[in-house]
Amino acid sequence: MPALNHPRLHTETLANGLRVTLRHAPDLKRCAAALRVAAGSHDVPLAWPGLAHFLEHLLFLGTERFPAGQGLMAYAQVHGGQVNAQTCERTTDFFFEVSPQAFSGGLQRLSDMLAHPRMNPDDQRREREVLHAEFVAWSRDAMARQHFARFDGVCAAHPLRAFHAGNRYSLPLPQTEFQQALKNFHQRFYQTGQMTLSLVGPQSIDELKSMAQRFGADLSVGKKVSQQTPVPLMEPSSNSYQQAGEGRLDLLFAFEALPDSSAEALAFLCHWLNAAKPGGLLAALRAGGTADSLKATPLYRFGGQALLHIEFTLPTHATHAGIREQLLDWLGFFASGQDWSALREEYAALLRRQQQVSAALQLARLDSEQLESGLSDQGVVALKEILQQMGAVDNFSSHWQLPTANPFLCAEPQAPSAGLIRGQTSRHRGLRTFAQDRMRSRREHSPMHFSQALPDHTAEGAVYLRWRLDSAPGSKLQSALENRLQPLRDDARQAGVEFSLSASGNEWLLKMTGLQEPMPIVLEHALKELTNADVAVSQATSTSTPLMPIRQLLKALSERCLEQTPESDDWQQLWANARWEGLATGLSARTQAAMGLALSRVPGNPDKQLTPLSPICSQHLWHCIDTGFSEHALLLFCPSATRSIADEAAWRLLAHLCQTPFYQRLRVELQLGYAVFSGLRQVHGQTGLLFGVQSPSVAPADLLGHIEQFLNALPGMIDGIDDLTFVGQRQALADQFVSTALPLAQAAELLWQGKLAGHSSDYLTRLPEAILKIDRPALLDAAQRLNKADGGWRCLASSPGPSAPWQAAN
Repeated sequence: MPALNHPRLHTETLANGLRVTLRHAPDLKRCAAALRVAAGSHDVPLAWPGLAHFLEHLLFLGTERFPAGQGLMAYAQVHGGQVNAQTCERTTDFFFEVSPQAFSGGLQRLSDMLAHPRMNPDDQRREREVLHAEFVAWSRDAMARQHFARFDGVCAAHPLRAFHAGNRYSLPLPQTEFQQALKNFHQRFYQTGQMTLSLVGPQSIDELKSMAQRFGADLSVGKKVSQQTPVPLMEPSSNSYQQAGEGRLDLLFAFEALPDSSAEALAFLCHWLNAAKPGGLLAALRAGGTADSLKATPLYRFGGQALLHIEFTLPTHATHAGIREQLLDWLGFFASGQDWSALREEYAALLRRQQQVSAALQLARLDSEQLESGLSDQGVVALKEILQQMGAVDNFSSHWQLPTANPFLCAEPQAPSAGLIRGQTSRHRGLRTFAQDRMRSRREHSPMHFSQALPDHTAEGAVYLRWRLDSAPGSKLQSALENRLQPLRDDARQAGVEFSLSASGNEWLLKMTGLQEPMPIVLEHALKELTNADVAVSQATSTSTPLMPIRQLLKALSERCLEQTPESDDWQQLWANARWEGLATGLSARTQAAMGLALSRVPGNPDKQLTPLSPICSQHLWHCIDTGFSEHALLLFCPSATRSIADEAAWRLLAHLCQTPFYQRLRVELQLGYAVFSGLRQVHGQTGLLFGVQSPSVAPADLLGHIEQFLNALPGMIDGIDDLTFVGQRQALADQFVSTALPLAQAAELLWQGKLAGHSSDYLTRLPEAILKIDRPALLDAAQRLNKADGGWRCLASSPGPSAPWQAAN
C-alpha cells in the first residue's frame, strides 16, 4: 500500500481583500468550496431579528444571470453534488461539493448569488413564509427548545438570550426601513474584506488560486468590518451555572478574555473529556452509577468569550449529586499534565488520520475554521487559562489516569509483498504454489466476496458484513450492543475508519470504510465484541431526544421494507442460526491476507444462497408511525418494477429530472413545508424513487395528493424538455457513475447494493452505459409504470392512510 498523500494547504489574501485557503488533495474525486462571511445573527440591528437568516435564504432564489432553475442549488443537484448554508451567531457559511468538471460553474453561481441578489418582493414574501414554517417547527421541537433554554443562565443583555430565527412578524417586508436595513446589511458585510473562501480539490494550488481570483472578481471590494463585542456572558461574581432535568444534568461554563488560540484548546479539552476509557471521568461516573454518558461541546465563541456545555445523561432514579465535584477534580488532574505532550501527539495523529479520509466538503469547511491541526504552544497557554477559569482544583484525587493509547493509531508492521511466499521473488509472480491455490480456493468458496471492481493501490477500502437472523434483535439488546461498541467506534474513527453496526429488522450490517491499514485489527476487535455473550441488557428507559418526524420515517424505511419477524433478546439464540455474507473492495492483497484470521472468526453460517428482497408489485402499502410530534410527515418510496439494470437506469434518470421541479413545486410554490426532498434510494438492493415532506399544517393524505399530482404531470414535463437539454441531463447523470469519478465510500455502497440486487461484478461499468441508452420513449414508459405503481408504492406517514387502493401494512 502506498504512503498516504498529505494534502498541501496554502493561505493568502488576494489583492481585493478576499482571504483564501487552497488545499491540493490529488486523491480526491470531488471538489468543494466553503465561503465564510464574518457576519451573523448577532450583527443584525435589534429592530429586525432574523434578518441575517432571511438574507441567507434570499440569496438562493436566483439572480438575473442564473435564475432559480439554473442557480447553485439546481446546478449542484444536476451534477450529483450537494449544497447548503448556515447562519450562526457571528458567521454565515455557504458551501457546496461537485465533480471537478462542474467546480468552475458552481463557483460562478456562488459568486453571482452573493454579489447580485435580486431581492424580488414576491420572492421575499414566499421565502418569509418558508422561514415562518421553519420557526413554527423549531418552536415545537423539544431538542431546539432545550438548546435555547441552555442560555437561560447567560446575562439577559447578551445577544445569546435574544430571538434570531426570524418569522412572519419580525420581518416586516413592506416597511421601507426594513428593506433599507436588508440592503445595508448586504452591502456592509457581503464584501471581500469580510469573506474567507476555502477551495479543496485535486487541482494544483495555481489552478485553485486562479479559480479563487475569478470568484472574487465579481464581489464588492471592502475592508474588514469590526464586529461589536457583546456584554459579558455572566456577572463578574459567577462564571458557571447548571440545569437539571429528568435523566440529565447540564453544566455550563462561561469564559471571558480568552487568547486567540482558545478554539483549538477547547476542542482538545472536549476530546479528552468525552473519552470513555478506563481511568477517565466518564468511566468513573459509570462505575459509580452516577451517569451513563457525557458530551462536552463549545456552544459559542467570539471575541475572547466562550460558553462550554457539558451534558450528562443519568441512569433512572439517579441524582446529579457529586457530578460537578468529580468534574472539577478530574480537571485538576488534567491541569497537572503541564504541556500534555503525549496527549498532544496522539491528538495530532488522529486529526491527520481524519483529514486523510475526509471528503472534499469536510475539508473545505474545516479549512474555513482556520484552526491548527492539533494543540499548538499558543493553544497550551489558552488551555491553562480555560482550566483556571473553570476552577480546576489543585488537591485532586489520585485514582485518575490518562487514557490508554488508541491501538488503531499505531502503525502496523509491513506484511510481505502481496502474492509472494518465502523463497519467491517478483519474477515468480505468475507461478502459483499449492498453498496459494488452497488460499484462492478458500476465498472463492467464502461468503466474503473480495471485489476487484475498484483499484486496490489506494489507501482506502471498504468492508461489509451482513447477518440474517431468525429473529429481530430487541431494541434494548441493540441499544446495549451499541453502547458496548461505542469505544471501539470512537477509536476506529480516530484512526481513519468509519465503523458501524446497524440493525434493520432481522438483519445486522457491519460496515467499515476509510483507511484500509487499520481495518483488519478493527474487524478483529469488533467480532470479538459481537461473539462475547456477556451483553448486559438494560431495562432503563431511553432519555434521548426523539428525532424530528421526517428523520424518524427515514430511519424506519429500511426496516419496513423487510418481512416482519418476532423480536428476541436471547443473545445465544440469535447467533445459533445466523447466516452471513460479505463484500470487501479496494483492499490490497496485503490487507486481504491480514484480514484472513478475523474472517475465520465470523459468527454464524455462510450464506451462499442470496435471497433478494421480496417485491411488492402493484401494492399500495401504508405504514403509520407515531412520531410523537404534532407536525405531519410523509415518505413515499416507489421501487422499480424489476431489478434489471435498464429499469434502475430509467429510475435514476427520473429521479435526476424530478429533483429540482419537485422542490420548486412543493416547497417554493405550494409552500407545503420546509423539509421537502426527492431522490433515488437503494434499500436492501431495491432501487426506488423517494419523496419526502414534513409540514406543520398539511396532513399526510393531502401531502400524498400533492405528490401524486406532481407524478401525474411527469410525462408532460418529460415531453417538454428539449432534445439538447435531455441529452445533457442524461450525460451529466451518467458521468456521476463513472468508477474513476466516484469517491470510494460511494462506489462501495453502490457495489454492495448491486450485490444485494443480484447484479454481476461489472455492475459499476454497466450502470453508466445503461443510463446513456435511456431515450425519451423509454423514460416516458418508465414514468407511466411509476404512476401505475408497477413496482408498488410504500408510504410511511405520521397518521393513518386513505382507503383503497392503500392498505395498512403490518
